[in-house]
Parts: sequence; C-alpha cells; structure tokens
Amino acid sequence: METYLYDALFLFFQICFISQLYYIANNHGRLAWYKPVQQLQKADIPVSVIISARNEENNLKYNLPLILEQDYPDFEVIVVNDCSVDESDLLLLEMQGRYPHLKVVTITEHVRFKTGKKFALTLGIKAAKNEHLLFTDADCTPASDKWIARMAANFTASTQIILGYSPFYKVKGILNGFSRFETLKTAISYLSAAMGGDAYMGVGRNLAYTKTLFFANKGFAAHMHVLSGDDDLFVNQNTTSTNTVVEVHPESFMYTHAKTTWSGWYRQKTRHMGVGRLYKNHHRRMLSWEALSGFLFYILLALCLIFKFEPILAIGLYLIRLLTQLFIYNKAFKTIGGKDLLFYLPLLDLIYYVYLNVFGLIGSFIKTTRWK
Repeated sequence: METYLYDALFLFFQICFISQLYYIANNHGRLAWYKPVQQLQKADIPVSVIISARNEENNLKYNLPLILEQDYPDFEVIVVNDCSVDESDLLLLEMQGRYPHLKVVTITEHVRFKTGKKFALTLGIKAAKNEHLLFTDADCTPASDKWIARMAANFTASTQIILGYSPFYKVKGILNGFSRFETLKTAISYLSAAMGGDAYMGVGRNLAYTKTLFFANKGFAAHMHVLSGDDDLFVNQNTTSTNTVVEVHPESFMYTHAKTTWSGWYRQKTRHMGVGRLYKNHHRRMLSWEALSGFLFYILLALCLIFKFEPILAIGLYLIRLLTQLFIYNKAFKTIGGKDLLFYLPLLDLIYYVYLNVFGLIGSFIKTTRWK
C-alpha cells in the first residue's frame, strides 16, 4: 500500500513538472524571444494622459513635469484630484499656469458616498478630448521623454489596448528584491499571453486604450463594486485576440517605488489578489493551475527527498526545470531588466509560489475598502 502511495505521489510530481515546463517554455518563452522595435515609429495622433491622484502632492511635484514635458506633438494631461486633503490643489493650480495642456478634474468627498479610483478614472476619461487614452499613476516616473511616443505608436485601426511595463526601482532589502521578482514574473506571464493572442490583464501604471472601447463596453460598470480591477479586470473583459499589443522598449517603461513596509505590501497584495476570481473562466483555470502546480512541485519534491523515493530522478527533474527557467528568464530579463535576480532564482521562485497560493486564498475571503 505504501509503495502505491509513493508511486501516486511521484506520478503527480511528474504531472506538475510537465505543467511547469509547459508554462515556462511555451507561455513565458514568448517574451524571451520578442525583440522590441528599436526605431521609434512616427506617431502624431492626439493623446490624453490620465492620472488619478489622492494626496500625491510630493509625487506630482516630481513626476508631473516629466510627463507634461514629453517629446510628443499633440497631447493633454488630465489629473483627477481625488478628494486630496494635502496641498495638491495648490500645486496643480500653479502648474496649470505653466502648462496650458494640463487639465485638472477635482473630486470632493461626499458624506453620502465614497469615491474610488474607478470613479475618478471615469471622470478623467469623460473629461478627455482625445480618443486615445494613456494611463499612469502619480508615483510613476517615465523612463524617457519618449514614453508617450513609444506607447502611442502602437495604436492602429485594429489596436485598441496597449500593455506597457512598469518596473520597480532597485534598492537594498529583501522586500524590494522579492517585489521586483514578483513584478518581473507577472510581467513575463501577462505580456507573453498578450503576444500569444490571449491577453488576460494589464497594469494601470502603464496602460493605453481607446475611449470608444471604454464606453462601448460600459466602462467599469461590470466590476464597479470591486475596489481594484480598473486595469486588469478592464483588460480581461475587453481584450480580444486581435485588439491588444505590447510595448516593452526601455524608453516606454514607467518606474515606481515598491512598498517599503510589510504592512503596506500586505494591503496592496490582498487588494490585487481579490479580483482574480472575476477573470474569464479559462484565465482563472490557467492561472490557478500554474500557481498550484508550482507550489505542489516543490512540496512533492521535498517529499520525494524526505522519503528517499526516486531522489536522483526527482533532483534531475528539478534541475531540468531550473535550467529551463534560467535560459528563458535570462533572455526575458534582458528585455525588461532584473538580471541581478537570476542568482537568487531558486529561492525567489519557491517563495513566489508559496506567496501566490497563500495570497490567492486570502484574497478570496478578505474584502478591501480603500484604494489609497
């Protein structure tokens, strides 16, 4: 009986191994082989940049001029000042005097209802005069003055959604290292999926889509009751196999700072994880099995070694998976950065799959009530 149990566990270990190898080599491999367009394509379509900001005076003071001074012929910047109690209003008023293409939409707190980011973005979209919309956050810094140009160049008659990339700044610390790794893994997954014609999410720090698409599908109405999801749920529900492209040239990146405290990181991740249950069914199944098979792969590997059941073969399968990861991620990280993390891949990958499963469960039961 014991032998049959070991055989069953090892068989399941092999199933997890094959699943993981498929995800890494096939799904994630698309970004590894992707070559960003180096020569900047000419784009002069009018663009509206939309930023929702709540108590972001310091971030706006630094980042907003870098966006307002982009090298692009025709664009406006709309900042939605969402119930701020700092001096964002005075800063924005002063900036409007220097930048005529800055438009400010102000939301004030109402005793009868609470506003959220989706409401703020909807007002910003309604205020936009242009069809092509580009989104980022107040705490994001463009990698270059070609950010708008790089993103806008992807709009065509058939392209309605553009997925950009937003990495974290590198600083010392375990939390920063893991946050950067998790962002890289997530980006490899969703960018590769989009390249394969099956996009399932985007990140609002660097995302573009058309106003027509937004209103034709009733904006955020389908998930307005959920705090998060202004980016990933919108993309998940509105993407098709032909209307979504990616932009990963380094000049198009939007940098931001990762959370510096574990409590802040915990709140952010529980908020993000809670929206996954609203993804399309096949995306939920795909992401759930990727997370679960990765977690079980490590659990079953440990059991094989502890009970000395085919330990050499188990280690061999682990090394095959690890070497495949190193090969694929080395190429992908050349495109989106983070090669310094490859040295810590064995540890970070283990922590990553534990994190996915733990926070996946937490996100299913905890309801967040604030976006800032």
